[in-house]
This record gives sequence, structure tokens and C-alpha cells, in this order.
Amino acid sequence: MSKKIRKPIKKEKDFSGKILKILSQNANKPFNYKQIGAKLELDDTKSRNQIIKDLKILAAQKKIVETEPGKYLVKAVSQDYYEGTIDMTSRKTAYFICDEFEEDVFIPTNNLNRALDKDKVKVYVYNRRKGKRPEGEVIEVLERDKTEFVGVIDMQPNFAFVSTANPKMYTDIFIPKDKLGEAENGDVVLVKIEDWPKRADSPFGSVIRVLGKPGEHNTEIHAILAEYGLPSEFPVEVEVFAQKLDTSIQESEIAKRRDMRDTLTFTIDPKDAKDFDDALSFKKLENGNYEIGVHIADVSYYLEEGTILDDEAYQRATSVYLVDRVVPMLPEVLSNFACSLRPNEEKYTFSAVFEVSPTAQVINQWFGRTVIYSDQRFAYEEAQYIIETKDNTIPVDVSITGESYVVSDEITEATLKLDELAKILRKKRMQQGAISFDKVEVKFNLDAEGEPEGVYFKISKDANHLIEEFMLLANRKVAEYIGKQKKTFVYRIHDEPNEDKLIAMQTVIAKFGYKIDFRNKGDISKSLNALMEEVNGKKEQNLIDTLAIRSMSKAKYSTDNIGHYGLAFDYYSHFTSPIRRYPDVMVHRLLQFYLDGGASVDEETYETKCLHCSNMESLATNAERDSIKYMQVKYMQDHQDEEFLGVISGVTEWGIYVEIVSNKCEGMVRIREIKDDYYTFDEKQYALVGATSNSILQLGDEIYVKVKNADLVKKQLDFHFLRRAE
Repeated sequence: MSKKIRKPIKKEKDFSGKILKILSQNANKPFNYKQIGAKLELDDTKSRNQIIKDLKILAAQKKIVETEPGKYLVKAVSQDYYEGTIDMTSRKTAYFICDEFEEDVFIPTNNLNRALDKDKVKVYVYNRRKGKRPEGEVIEVLERDKTEFVGVIDMQPNFAFVSTANPKMYTDIFIPKDKLGEAENGDVVLVKIEDWPKRADSPFGSVIRVLGKPGEHNTEIHAILAEYGLPSEFPVEVEVFAQKLDTSIQESEIAKRRDMRDTLTFTIDPKDAKDFDDALSFKKLENGNYEIGVHIADVSYYLEEGTILDDEAYQRATSVYLVDRVVPMLPEVLSNFACSLRPNEEKYTFSAVFEVSPTAQVINQWFGRTVIYSDQRFAYEEAQYIIETKDNTIPVDVSITGESYVVSDEITEATLKLDELAKILRKKRMQQGAISFDKVEVKFNLDAEGEPEGVYFKISKDANHLIEEFMLLANRKVAEYIGKQKKTFVYRIHDEPNEDKLIAMQTVIAKFGYKIDFRNKGDISKSLNALMEEVNGKKEQNLIDTLAIRSMSKAKYSTDNIGHYGLAFDYYSHFTSPIRRYPDVMVHRLLQFYLDGGASVDEETYETKCLHCSNMESLATNAERDSIKYMQVKYMQDHQDEEFLGVISGVTEWGIYVEIVSNKCEGMVRIREIKDDYYTFDEKQYALVGATSNSILQLGDEIYVKVKNADLVKKQLDFHFLRRAE
């Protein structure tokens, strides 16, 4: 069967968008059809007739005015034109996001005029009468959000097209023959948009990199990173620079620091961790209180501002944790060795040292540079064993060393006391309105080739909470110390929840018999905590956990301290993970600068850095989420003949989303696949309703499904509907 050859260029049917753009850029100068034709470089009769026709249509729509016969001006530039951002839908339409409108402005497909998702644009807005939904037309793309895209290449004899799996990318990309590089038909490639000619349906681009064949493990992981503009390796010059750093511990440097090498110190981390950001030290004081040190890797000592190493770390801003690998912010010589607080090694640290009473009151605090010696490395499972059993003999099945061993009485006593104090701190936080989100995390057991052998769920226990509480304490106290001095600082802020999202969530959870108290923000946090506790272990838990998290505002970095709603802190920062987060490096530098008596630094400079770090964190989160989806699809490929019990986690007009109970993998059952009746979507009930039987499929219902299709490229699962659960 011969393959149909697609034509790369096609004349547009009208020029209204271009006409509006020309007139808006020359707002005070009237144009006739000849002048517009000259601007568009069109002089054929057919195009000129189309311009005349479009001018009359725009005048009839009152978007332009005819100031004299045949001459036109754009109408009311200052009132009807706005700048903002495009938010594409998967239906090739979009919404215009602009602070000046309470509701988003709808942009039909034919009014996009080459704007892509998240582009900064100028838009003409019409239909602004009361009761009418505002609509708009893109007049000009001011700034592309991104120009690099990942897709599969489709070769033709003299050119190629690249189509992406991103549902918000509504066009493919035309690649001229001389810009194909080493790409072969069917390859997954990274391409760069270089131009979008006036008469072309598709933008023109070039192949930057060939990522591999679709469906191959490394291809898909590298495609995820490339899609979000995230690096997969360090530039050679950065690696060379890092390798040349002097990472030895020097007596001259120790002399400048508080020496805490003789204080009992240990780390508690995931069993597969390679970089250890933080350690805790513990000492009983004669007055009955405890000295607790929160010791953080002193990355800023090695990461000197203005170097190529620092520039690279800033650009990355965060480590990226994919299912099968970590893409670190720092080269391995620092992240896994020099900065990592490994056991039985002296390390430079930046510390927050607290005198704490038996009731977990902070009596005194000290911040500064230290040197420590870690006496023990624990995995969470080992610390949890001590907490649960009070036994200091770690058995083989818990031990990360592969054999049983005995923990010293001193470390055992410290672990138990720190757990006791952490529980008091946690209880206080909850009483003050903090929200507890212990959402189940999906993890995979991978074989040597990175293939998923099994799925398990990561659940936070006392050992996790122990570390969490003391990290929160350090982050809060550091932020409070600088915040009360009114000096520029990098805060981790979290706004109050979005009320519209909470109301939407209430509509859903009411179907399960739950409700949220909206009287004030304190009541909201208390009722959310009560809800989390009530749904724990129930079939709808993951759905409601997800809805609750989505109703929250996103935490971000800023110099404008509005507090942290979710943690119920007036002051909060990120101090405790500089190996994997650049904002923590900035916090260390600023804290030391202020401890040395420095004046407040320029706020605007640091706000720009905060925005960059928040944006990079968002990209990393999306990449991590995509890698989980990819691995879930890959896992389900090997289980296509099995029946699974699932919970309906979403309902739409085109089908239902189903989350499998045993592994949290989510997929879709298309409405046409449900054969026991003819179903339609009932928006009020948020359910599918059978036309004959009136039977209902709604959120939380349990059904049995089987894999129909597992698409690794799109990271999508489709299920067959088998039957309802009894």
C-alpha cells in the first residue's frame, strides 16, 4: 500500500488575523487593501480579493472601522487588546489567561493564529457584554514558551514531519530535507521550531537530537527529559571543573567552624539513597534539656558563585527523580561523595543547633558552619524497627547491610528520644492548623535492565516523621531568624486554598458522604485533616487524597513572605536539601552573609531567581509524574491477560477513568466499550447513566477491567469494561 505524501505548504483561507496584527501595530495609520497586501507580500488577484473580503468581515464584526472609503483603522486598541498566556486544550481550542479578566477568554481554533500552549500573546477580546462568554483572537505571539519538542519523525521523499504525543500540541512540525540530521523514519527526535512561514500550515524546524526508537526504555526516559527541557548529563567542562575541586577536609577550615565531631551524629534516609543531605546530632544536657543539631551538607562551600559549576546548578535548580534514575543538580563527585554526609567520614556542614526541653520547646538556637562526623547510617526501615520494638539488634530482613547487627545503646536511646520529641512537634503543628497529606506513593521494583517486576506503595511511618519534623523545625527557625530582621530572603510560601476548587471537591466527596467546613481557614484545615483520617484505607482514599491536594495552592519560592498555609507556619524556608535544591544553596549563602553582618541584598534579583527555581521545580515534577505513568503502562503491558479490580476515579463525556486497586495504575474505559447499555454523561450527577436500565457508573464504584491497549509513547492505558463488582 503506497503511503500518501503530505504537502508541506498550503495557502490560508483568510488573512483576518494578519490584518488585525498589521493594523494593531500601526494603530494610528489607516490602511487599504493594497497596503495590507504589500505588508503581507501578496500581490496576486485571488489574495487581494480575499483581503478585501476579510476587511469587510472585520468591519462588520466591529473589530476595525472604515475611516474613509477603503481605508481602515483597528478599533479601540487600548480597550480591547490584552497581553497574557495561552492555555491550550486537547480539542485544538484554547483559553487566554489574563489578570484583567475574572474568567478565562475562549479562543476558537481558527483564531489561534500560530499561538502554542503557554505562549505569551496579544489578544483581541470581543463578546464582552454581560452574560456573554468572552472570546478572543490572537493578534500576535509575543514570546514562545518553548521552541523544542519531542516527537516521532515521518519521512517523505524530500522532507519530513514530526508529530508529538502532547495532546496540547495541535500541529506537527515540517522538517526540510537538509535539516533531518541522522534521523531515520520512525525515530523519536528532539526538534527545534525555527520559523513559521506566512503561508505554511505547520512551523518549520530542524532535528537537534535523535533519541531512539519508540517504546525502548532509554528512548522514552530521555524523551521525557527532553520534552521538559531537562538535561540528561553534565557538560564535559562542568564535570572537569568539579573533578578538580579540592574536597579534602582541611585543619585550617575546621578552625573557622564549630567542631561537633565528638557529638553523637547519624543519618536516616531511604535505603537506596546515595546522597545524604542531612544528619541529626543528639546530646543530653545537665539541665535536663537536649541539644539537637540539624546538620546540612555545606554545598555552598564548594559551589562558588560565578563559576560554571554554579551556573549549571542554578540552571538545573533541582535534581530530577525519575522512576529508574536520578538526574542530579550537582555532579556525582559532590552529590554522592564530597557533600554527602556518609558514615564514618568528617564533613563540612551548615547547622541549626537547638536546645530543646523535654516538652519540645525550643529554649535556645544557634546557626552557623560546622564540621561533623557521622557515627551511623540508618535506612528508614532500620530506625522504624528500633522505634517499634525498642530493640537495638537489627535483623537481617530489615538491615541494609545484608546481615544483622547491634546498634549502640547511645544511638538507640537518641533515636527513641528524638521520635518522642518529633511526635510532640507534629501534634503541635496539627493543633495549629497544619494539614497532613500522607498520600500513598507508587514505587516500582526494577530489574537490572530497569524493567518493572512489581509495584509497591511507600507509606510514611514514625521514622519518616521523625526526620520530617526536625527538618521542618530547622527550615522554620532559619526563616523566622532572618524574617524578623526584615532582610531579603528566600522563603517557601504556600497560599490559602482555592475556594472554587474546594467547592468542586465538596461536590465530589459528598457522593461518598463526606463534607468540608468552609466557615474559616482554620475550620477548612481541621476538616481536611479529619477527612484524610476518615478515608484512610478506604477504596476512595487515593481519589480523595488527589482531589484534596489539587484544591491546594502550589507552594513556591518567593522573597515576599506570606507564610505557609499547609504547614501553618508564619515563616518557612528551604534550608535542609542543598544537594538537590538550589534555593537551599541561596538560603545558606544569605544566612551566612547576614550572620557576618551583611546588609539586606537586592530583592528584585532574588525574586527573579525564586521564579526560575519554582518554574524548574514544576518541570521536574511533571517529568517525574510522566516517568511514573510510563512505568505503569510498561508494567501493565506484561499483565494484559489478567482481570483487575478498579475504582472509578473520573467520569467524562467520553468515558470513565479507572484506578486499579492493587497497583494504582489508571486507565480509561471508553463509553462505547461499555456494552450492557447505552450510556450518556450526566454532568449533574458526575456519572454515566444507562438509557434503558438507568444504571449508574459514578466515582468510587468498583468494576473489573482488563487491559485493552498500553501505549508507551502516549503513556496511556485503555481498559476493557468487564463487569461491576459484586
